[in-house]
Amino acid sequence: MSKNQPSNPYKNNIYPADKWQERIAQIAYRFNKEYQKEAFEVPNEVQEMPIYKEWKNGILAYKIASPFWEIAQPQKNQHCLDIGCGFSFLIYPWRDWQAFFYGQEISNIARDTLNSRGSQLNSKLFKGVELGASHHLNYPSEQFDLVIATGFSCYFPLEYWQAVLLEVKRVLKPGGHFVFDILNSEQPLAEDWAVLETYLGAEVFLESASEWEKTIKTGGAKVVKRQLGELFELYKVRF
Repeated sequence: MSKNQPSNPYKNNIYPADKWQERIAQIAYRFNKEYQKEAFEVPNEVQEMPIYKEWKNGILAYKIASPFWEIAQPQKNQHCLDIGCGFSFLIYPWRDWQAFFYGQEISNIARDTLNSRGSQLNSKLFKGVELGASHHLNYPSEQFDLVIATGFSCYFPLEYWQAVLLEVKRVLKPGGHFVFDILNSEQPLAEDWAVLETYLGAEVFLESASEWEKTIKTGGAKVVKRQLGELFELYKVRF
């Protein structure tokens, strides 16, 4: 693969076309570039921003990660779906939790990496990663005890998230929980982070927490718990 042509699985219509395909392709492209350590062209004025320097040095990833397990730790023998999972099974202590891991990703790099290495780590717990977007989950109804979706809601408008809520509700078992994070637009880092992500290739939507909570309510979900981080706010909901 050419260094100047990071993989984009949606470019050739691997995933069925709909109104969201162009945005999904853009975000997949942005993360595949990062996973393949490709260079990003960023203006000098952005490179001078403190948040860019933290991103470049790898510090930012730790500051913005959402510790979903603090409000919904996967339990032994639970079936858990991680949407937009990245390298989750390789990073987080799934083996300690003894929970069954399923994933769905728009990045074919992340999907392929996890599918090639996950079963080597624990073939019992690792159940594979599907390539696909979060508004069309490639899993049967009422399969999961817990669904997780962190790190990507801000790349889509609230209209898209309404479709995600419907799909998550479909695949959750009765009484199951959905844990996801939102970009809290009132946090000091929010606007600078949105600028940075735009130049890295993925536009960010800055929505208020009140608008998010309206969307959650419209989707038939009730907030059980929330936890504010440095940039993102975690929500635990049930339907």
